[in-house]
Amino acid sequence: MKLAVIPARGGSKRIPRKNIREFCGRPMIAWAIEAARESGCFDRIIVSTDDAEIAEISLQWGAKAPFVRPKALSDDHTGTIPVIAHAIDWHLKHTTEKPEEVCCVYATAPFVRPADLHQGLEALLHQGCDYVFSVTSFPFPIQRAVRIKKNGRVEMFHSEHFNTRSQDLEESYHDAGQFYWGRAEAWLEGRPIFNSNAIPVILPRHRVQDIDTVEDWRRAELMFTTLRQREES
Repeated sequence: MKLAVIPARGGSKRIPRKNIREFCGRPMIAWAIEAARESGCFDRIIVSTDDAEIAEISLQWGAKAPFVRPKALSDDHTGTIPVIAHAIDWHLKHTTEKPEEVCCVYATAPFVRPADLHQGLEALLHQGCDYVFSVTSFPFPIQRAVRIKKNGRVEMFHSEHFNTRSQDLEESYHDAGQFYWGRAEAWLEGRPIFNSNAIPVILPRHRVQDIDTVEDWRRAELMFTTLRQREES
C-alpha cells in the first residue's frame, strides 16, 4: 500500500491557522491534497491533525482524516518522523492495509507537483534507498558565507575560500520542504531522513519557497500566481 500523510496541526503561531488559510483562492492544504491526488501514486491520502476544522476541510478536498493526532505529537517540538510513524502504526493496528511506501507531503507546500511526487516514488522503488526527498540549490556558494559577530564585524565561515572563484566551488543543496518518500520500516525505526541512504529529487529554485512568516506568504503568492499564469498562457 502506498500512503500519503499530510501533517497539519492546528497550533501554528507565526501565521495563525496557516494550514487552512486561503492561499491563491483555496485553503493552503488543498494544494497539497490536489497534487497527491493528481499524482496517481497513492492508495490512500490522509491528513494527520489534532484540529477538527482542518480535518473537515481536508475531507472536503478529497483526503481522509481517520484519527485525531495525539497531543503528545502536536506541539512545536515534535518532528516529522514520529508523526509519520504514528500514522503508519495506526494503519497497522486499525486496518487490514499494510503501508509499504509512505510519503509525507507538507500541508504548506503549494508548489509541490504531481510529477515530482511520481519521480520520488520511482526512485524509492528502484534505487534501494530509505528515503527520497525534494531539494534545491543554494543561490550563492555557501563556502563564501559570512557571519556577523557580536561586535558587529564580519568573518567568513570558510576563510580558505576567500580567493576561490564562485564557479570553482562545489554546488550545495538544501531541503525544499515539500515531500519525503520513505519505506515504512525506515519511518517506524526512526531512521534519519538526511543520510547517505537517501536520494534527492532536485527542484528549480523558482518552485521552492519556505512559508514561515507573513513576508514569506506574500512572496509565495506572487511566485505561485506568476507560475500559474505562465503555464496557462
